[in-house]
Amino acid sequence: MSMSVLEKVHEQVKEAIREAIIKADLVSVDQIPEITLETPREKQHGDLATNVAMQLVKVARKSPRQIAEALVAEIDQRKAFIRKLEIAGPGFINFFMDRSYLANVVPTVLTEGDSYGQTATGAGKSVLLEYVSANPTGSLHLGHARGAAVGDALSNILELAGYKVTREYYINDAGNQMDMMARSLEARYLEALGKESHLPEDGYRGEDIRQLGMKVAAEEGERLLALSAQERLGVLRTKGLEQLLVKIQQDLGRYRVRFDHWFSETSLYQSDAIKEVLKELHVKGYTYEQDGALWFKSTQFGDDKDRVLVKQDGSYTYLTPDMAYHRDKFERGFDRVVNIWGADHHGYIARMRAFIEAMGYDSERFDVVITQMVKLYQGGELVKMSKRTGKAVTLTELLDEVGIDGTRYFFTMRSPDTHLDFDMDLAVSQSNDNPVFYVQYAHARICSVIKQASEQGITPDADQIDWDLLTEEQEYDLLNKLGEFPAEIALAAENMAPNRVIRYIFELASLFHSYYNAHRVIGDDPSVTQARLALYQAIQQVLINGLKSIGVSAPEKM
Repeated sequence: MSMSVLEKVHEQVKEAIREAIIKADLVSVDQIPEITLETPREKQHGDLATNVAMQLVKVARKSPRQIAEALVAEIDQRKAFIRKLEIAGPGFINFFMDRSYLANVVPTVLTEGDSYGQTATGAGKSVLLEYVSANPTGSLHLGHARGAAVGDALSNILELAGYKVTREYYINDAGNQMDMMARSLEARYLEALGKESHLPEDGYRGEDIRQLGMKVAAEEGERLLALSAQERLGVLRTKGLEQLLVKIQQDLGRYRVRFDHWFSETSLYQSDAIKEVLKELHVKGYTYEQDGALWFKSTQFGDDKDRVLVKQDGSYTYLTPDMAYHRDKFERGFDRVVNIWGADHHGYIARMRAFIEAMGYDSERFDVVITQMVKLYQGGELVKMSKRTGKAVTLTELLDEVGIDGTRYFFTMRSPDTHLDFDMDLAVSQSNDNPVFYVQYAHARICSVIKQASEQGITPDADQIDWDLLTEEQEYDLLNKLGEFPAEIALAAENMAPNRVIRYIFELASLFHSYYNAHRVIGDDPSVTQARLALYQAIQQVLINGLKSIGVSAPEKM
């Protein structure tokens, strides 16, 4: 996980700028700001640009233009592949690079192979990433599906960036939801036996519970009728939880989403963890009683109002066991604790952060990624209900209709905190308008060309290739884009934005398709053919690595 080719060059440019600041005697060493480099939007503005002259204005007490001129006069171009320098606008410095350093990009990609893109950004820090955590009361739906895709992709990207990631699913197997599931299952069990039954008014009416009721009736017959109502509900609760959890695990497995740890809410009750949290908050003076309920002084830590922990009837609010769960997370010693929550949990962040601070933990270690709502469209119309059940569309139905690759790509391609319009027709179309097809087709095209070359006995030997033969502007663009991949992984991890990787691989695929249409690879000049085939292999490898990070396959044929 050494520095990428581009990162090394960027560091050399930054060092050249720092040395120039000192030589020009603009500021003291300890006043030199963090130097940033950007890629100009327009090619005529160079390969890199910096606004360091504007950053130095207050300290150097000169105009940005004067500072830029002083720096340009002192920058040692020989040390950093700099071909030409220009001052633009009020004081931007544009760098035109000697592109010879790009010759190292393809050999680096081919040497590192599947590990290309890995960085040491995370420096081995541990991250607990909790996502999905749907109540085991039925099938996973669209919101769960987006959270699962984002969570799994982010886990992969954090690992590529050098973090040690633990993927966790919090099983809400205690409280009112499970009681209601058991009562709903009882009604369906009685119904399957032909007995009189009444589904609770707020019961779970999904097809999962109906099918499960029929299964229990087939397995148990009328045996459960001989039990007391409480015993029967206990049996049905256990059976229901077990079966529904298995179904969730199967659906997630099909979706290529895995977890390292399944954490049971019930375990918090069994270990007295919830009582311990309440006691600790009481000792710290952060609870009080009012109107027969126990309250948490969350406003002392930035929440907009205090929160009830224990209701008048003695039962816990939803927040209370969740606090115990987060205490457990921090006590396990993770460097970062990250939750992926649905849009309905946005207001929940402040109260959980308040608890974390009340317990004396570092709230900077706590992060939340909010996934916004999804609207599903088919035939130009909003899809609200499943055609099969008349209820919400499930993950399995979406996978049946769209496929795993299309579903995962579309759910991850937008920033998680933006609303997503999911066009099912576009996601299954075999056209360049479909972004997942467009990217996968780039990989398939490369595979086809490499196969043709192999059939003609042409196999690139990286040690024998003259990289100076890659002189086309589109080849420079491709080399530069390939070199950016490790930095993109690092930024996606830092910003917890897996959509960045999708944008990157789409841009790489776009550059490739343009190049493919403009230039022959297998041509009359064997040396050029070798160089271009090796470039193709590098593009192929980066597409594979990028697609794998978001849980999407790279097919060899389309």
